[in-house]
Amino acid sequence: MSIPQIGDKAPAFSGVNQKGDKISLHGYAGKKLVLYFYPKDDTPGCTAQACNLSENYTELRAQGYQVLGVSPDNEKKHQKFIDKYQLTFDLLADTEKEAIEAYGVWVQKSMYGRHYMGVARTTFIIDENGVIEDIIEKVKTKEHTAQILK
Repeated sequence: MSIPQIGDKAPAFSGVNQKGDKISLHGYAGKKLVLYFYPKDDTPGCTAQACNLSENYTELRAQGYQVLGVSPDNEKKHQKFIDKYQLTFDLLADTEKEAIEAYGVWVQKSMYGRHYMGVARTTFIIDENGVIEDIIEKVKTKEHTAQILK
């Protein structure tokens, strides 16, 4: 599936967060949303990105943004990740990769000559009307909030 473009209606999704609560794109209607996809909880890049967003969460909220992280990890792993780093926002457990595939971020990757499927670290900024207003494909994990608020 191809990646949605700026100006497109954001693909709908639903799933459960770290507490097992059902969440969906519809639940963010009327709010700006930072929807970020990342490969795996508690890895160096993913931790740097999540901590950067969490440390700057007050500023993001002041600018009207909600934040939601999405990875294929399950609720239990997400809760451990949140507890370990005191993250201040929800993580969607997309174990079936429905949102990941809807946003076109399940891609072939390669490392050391080995090819495999994985999540392309990508952030979608969705406006109050559910329209994609920006896409960040070259995420700087330690400076991600600055990329969003540019």
